[in-house]
Amino acid sequence: MSFLHFLVRSAILGLFGALWLIAGVYLYLSPNLPDVETLRDVKLQTPMRVYTREGDLIGQFGEQKRSPLPYDEIPDQFVKALLAAEDDSFFQHRGIDIMGLARAVSELVLTGQKGSGGSTLTMQVARNYFLSLERTFMRKFNEILLAIEIERALDKTEIFELYFNRVFLGHRAYGFEAAAQVYYGKGIAELSLAQHAMLAGIPKAPSRNNPVSGPEAGRERRNWIAGRMLELGYITREAYQQVLTEPVTAELHGAQISFAAHYAAEMTRQAMLDRYGMGAYNDGYHVYTTISSELQQLAKEALINGLLTYDRRHGYRGPEQRWPIKEGDATDPIARWGDKLAKIPVIAGQQPAVVTDILEDRVSLLLSDGSSDELLWENGMSEARPYITENSRGQPPEAPADLFQPGDLIRLVRNEQQLWQLAQVPAAQGALVSLNPDNGAIISVVGGMGFELSKFNRATQAMRQPGSNFKPFLYAAALEAGFTAASIINDAPVVMEDRSLEDIWRPENDGGVFHGPTRLRWALTKSRNLVSIRLLQQLGTGELIRAIDRYGFDTADMSPDLSLALGTHAMSPLEVATGYAMLANGGFRVEPYLIDRVENLDRQAIYQARPLTVCRDCDEKPVTGGAQELSMEEILAADNDRDEAMPAAPRVMEERANFIINSILQDVITRGTGRRALVLERKDVAGKTGTTNGPMDAWFSGYNRDVVTTTWVGFDNYTPLGRREFGGTAALPIWIDYMRTALENSPDQQRPLPPGVVNVRIDPDTGMLAGSRQKNAIFEYFREENVPRQGTDGAEAGGSQGTGDLVRDIF
Repeated sequence: MSFLHFLVRSAILGLFGALWLIAGVYLYLSPNLPDVETLRDVKLQTPMRVYTREGDLIGQFGEQKRSPLPYDEIPDQFVKALLAAEDDSFFQHRGIDIMGLARAVSELVLTGQKGSGGSTLTMQVARNYFLSLERTFMRKFNEILLAIEIERALDKTEIFELYFNRVFLGHRAYGFEAAAQVYYGKGIAELSLAQHAMLAGIPKAPSRNNPVSGPEAGRERRNWIAGRMLELGYITREAYQQVLTEPVTAELHGAQISFAAHYAAEMTRQAMLDRYGMGAYNDGYHVYTTISSELQQLAKEALINGLLTYDRRHGYRGPEQRWPIKEGDATDPIARWGDKLAKIPVIAGQQPAVVTDILEDRVSLLLSDGSSDELLWENGMSEARPYITENSRGQPPEAPADLFQPGDLIRLVRNEQQLWQLAQVPAAQGALVSLNPDNGAIISVVGGMGFELSKFNRATQAMRQPGSNFKPFLYAAALEAGFTAASIINDAPVVMEDRSLEDIWRPENDGGVFHGPTRLRWALTKSRNLVSIRLLQQLGTGELIRAIDRYGFDTADMSPDLSLALGTHAMSPLEVATGYAMLANGGFRVEPYLIDRVENLDRQAIYQARPLTVCRDCDEKPVTGGAQELSMEEILAADNDRDEAMPAAPRVMEERANFIINSILQDVITRGTGRRALVLERKDVAGKTGTTNGPMDAWFSGYNRDVVTTTWVGFDNYTPLGRREFGGTAALPIWIDYMRTALENSPDQQRPLPPGVVNVRIDPDTGMLAGSRQKNAIFEYFREENVPRQGTDGAEAGGSQGTGDLVRDIF
């Protein structure tokens, strides 16, 4: 009895001691515990996602791959798999599992080592959100106390949701929805029971149990979890057996990008970083751009096809790299080549391959996936005339050995018969940018042959001389200053000593031919350099710079010399396209923009673009400032009437001058340097080619009322394109290929004649009004106050007070 009393007293004292110890630990730790209420407003690091205007994903940026889901979107089957793996009594306990903790303590006492730890899901939430991963008793006490506090503050589904979306699961995947995308390329709701069990087994050892890095360990853990689910009555035996037999099919998947639009996505990333700082990467923004899914893909294809076509005209440059077999090297060359080949990216659909053997009518190949194949002589090799210079090619090869040797890295594409065809990545580069001329929205943008090849965005970053592509702005400024489309300028040699050019300057027309007195319409249609220079000489460089500054160009570092007439001031394709948007929309200045709307993690709009928008029926009043940003309240109000919410674009070119310059640029298509565009069979397109000395840069910018597009082709290192390469041969075909589809839904309609513009008969040689009996007379547009007053036959064509007697052709 004495011994029994001793045991009872000892137990009571031990209980009180334990209670005092727990109370002491609680009093010591509780003041320093974080506020669990912050979990209600926890901000998970979630990557930024970038979409087209149709909602197709084109980019994802962020350090952590995460796709948070609310509890009601988590499949019940996965909930049970995770409970079986981690905490099957989760919905019954109050934050801690007494039996689990007792088991953990007994393992520590009996083995001297820490075992399972007895952590519940709630305790893991406490650790993941508030504590470090150090394995100490103090951290464990904090974890237990926090778990109890979390259970008081949140309900079970909220706690489960916090765990589901936060836990690390290997390969930068945080949360199970992100892990489903990373390992299976699907949402978690689309996965099988075996795949759910596989994911549920990862948290125990993310690096070892994930199905890519450790498929066997992952399979073992998966099968154990399925067994637990069977024991708990979550699944049937048939379902359990099916899990055991299902193979591990996981592999790494990137973000589920709908299609490649890397340059547009990168522009958006930079703009978001400028706007929101580093939070852009982690705050879960959904960014909707102005990019058209269909036209963006088309723009990429058109640019690549155009560069490939240009490249084929100039010959085959040989293998991309050479990895020869070294004498005395005992290593297997196939294995060495395979290792190197695995690091070579696919560029514009062109597959890399290594030549392993040379035969009489074919070569043997090693492909990047480790397989072998063949390239037949007739599939590109027989036509591979070697590149010598941009202006010359060598003789066609006579056998494969003339082209290749073992170890050569080459490029291949599939032909219509699905056989390999010899290809090469073009050395020339290009850009395409397309805008909505009424508000500056960027419809599509491609900054080069491939983002894999170069991340330099030539559409926005390449500053190149536009050449004759700039001339329409000179002629528009002249029209506004009082010149007419019929003004006569002498197309004759110019030799001048210009201080700003620091040399004697002798500009020439293409071909070195001079045509004498020339009407401005014909000079721009045929892109006469000497007329443009003499026109600028009469207009004045200061007047031109003031005009193009008004048109929206950056003139801060523009040199005021006569070479401006030939487009020597470097500009980006985006800047050029923006200028042409002003020509296309009737003379209103717009600003290019890419981000239309930004939503936060909860899909609430936090930014809505308010671009300067053409409003032809509005009173023409000057507008200060540019595009605007809406507050949340303004966004909601603007949703009711978007049109009224947009600030009106200011008119920067007189309407009548704009009409006349547009009619001249339509002549460029029908009778001038842009005649290739007649293949579109449209009457409403207008545009201008551009070619710089060398030729070094080839341009075409063109438009109708709904779409404006600029294309550019050139070399990054400023080498010449070739003496037979011009804007009309290198850049215009790309524009045509793109605009053929871009204009499909745009009606072919002519602009109405604005008030104050007349169409009268003139003498094409003098630009004066034609006599009533003159047979070679042509019609020309004039602003009423600029109509010539005297015909060639001496007859009075109109009085000084007006133009009432003029012959008009208004349509």
